[in-house]
Amino acid sequence: MFDSPADVTERLAAVDYLSDDAISTSVFLAAALGKPLLVEGPAGVGKTQLAKAVAMATGAQLVRLQCYEGLDEARALYEWNYKKQLLRIQATSADDDIFSEEFLLERPLLKAIRSELPTVLLIDETDKADVEVEGLLLELLSDFQVTIPELGTIAATRKPYVVLTSNATRELSEALKRRCLYLHIEYPTPERERDIVLAQVPTIRADLAEQLARTVATLRALELKKAPSVAETVDWANTLLALGREELDEATVAGTLGVVLKHASDQTRAIKELGLPDA
Repeated sequence: MFDSPADVTERLAAVDYLSDDAISTSVFLAAALGKPLLVEGPAGVGKTQLAKAVAMATGAQLVRLQCYEGLDEARALYEWNYKKQLLRIQATSADDDIFSEEFLLERPLLKAIRSELPTVLLIDETDKADVEVEGLLLELLSDFQVTIPELGTIAATRKPYVVLTSNATRELSEALKRRCLYLHIEYPTPERERDIVLAQVPTIRADLAEQLARTVATLRALELKKAPSVAETVDWANTLLALGREELDEATVAGTLGVVLKHASDQTRAIKELGLPDA
């Protein structure tokens, strides 16, 4: 997929994802070694966007499994088309095989395994799923195969590039971690976030992007319920352009805080700590 970490950096930049050395090296090694990449870090640092950018940069299809509490095998891997099976039983003899490909419904994991196209499999927010889901992933992540009792073992037609993300709301199992390369992403430095804003919002002035990045860094240093994400910084940049604001002065910050701070208590704290006027 990539020739070198430098190639990763260049190709991700071409799809407006500004990488750093650690990210580019991890992305390259995951491809070179054929290993899943576990990307961990606080919400909003670009973990999901990294998987999307890899797919765009390589021309691969993106298959996404969004994890949540209660996710089970039927939603993650496969399930049987029970209505179709019942109709077949009613229409023919009970000896017909109703556990065959004809009745199989692919879910994201099976779809990624069986695809003949280059595929990036994104297992998003793995830490939100129940521990049982990790057990389901172990065979996939180690051998790139899945087992369906009625059909047997299905090996990958073409190995997908696998990215797992985690916000670290719970500790993932050591068995899962052993199967992956590990990358931790923190919030970017103000300089890098300025460059991200300039890449995503090319019409904004460089000095205004600098003001935004430094203001967001200051907000993140406060004790907030939810620190601003990188995507929200980009939203803030677009907000200033939409309002025709040339400077990020105190009144502008106070009047547009809702773009980056989504809790009333966080806005109150920011106004107090930064000495902002009431909006």
